[in-house]
Amino acid sequence: MSGLKVALRRETKFAAAALERVQTDGTFTGYASLFGEQDLGNDVVEPGAFGASLGRRGASGIRMLWQHDPAEPIGVWRSIVEDGRGLRVTGKLTNQVARGREVLELMREGAIDGLSIGFRTVRARCEKATGLRHILEADLWEISVVTFPMLPGARVDNVKSGASARQLPTTREFERWLMQDAGLTRSEARTVIHKGFAQLPGRQDAANAFNPMPETGQASLADRMRLAARSIRAVN
Repeated sequence: MSGLKVALRRETKFAAAALERVQTDGTFTGYASLFGEQDLGNDVVEPGAFGASLGRRGASGIRMLWQHDPAEPIGVWRSIVEDGRGLRVTGKLTNQVARGREVLELMREGAIDGLSIGFRTVRARCEKATGLRHILEADLWEISVVTFPMLPGARVDNVKSGASARQLPTTREFERWLMQDAGLTRSEARTVIHKGFAQLPGRQDAANAFNPMPETGQASLADRMRLAARSIRAVN
């Protein structure tokens, strides 16, 4: 592994472990991040990464946002703790806010169950051979309720139950993600799975659309793949 690296820009990191409970008063629990699991951004959050940040801010100092939008706070975090699995959270949506009521109904219907952290990397270690980044310390500043989680493992828990030990998605699960979240057709999704993104027709014209946005870290993989897919179709 290479030496430690420090990043000052803001980043977002999605997860997906299932919302455990969504109560009528807007209270819910789940995991906002899972330790030791590689996400689609080639990152792994290590145990203890949030300890210093939580010690400084506490749960009350971490904002609950809708889709990482600072203009849309939707509730408060009552508890944020690191356990053996990851970053376990308990929050309460604010029913007096229109967006909070909407999100609660969407959660209860199962339409939304993703959680995502907004943070700055303080310390990280990269593997030169694989490019895998191990996040050792993160400055956590917000946790959002989101539509598309990057790590198929951090969600709100009762809405989607039975997801205990997470592992890499099956081919069928990844195909479904490419079609539903990234907006690819079935044939495009299967081309990506079996041959790689570079084998899609029109891939060169879509290269700029697919590349991550520099310095912002705000564009999710799904967003970039949808943009790339539209670019591909435009030239074919």
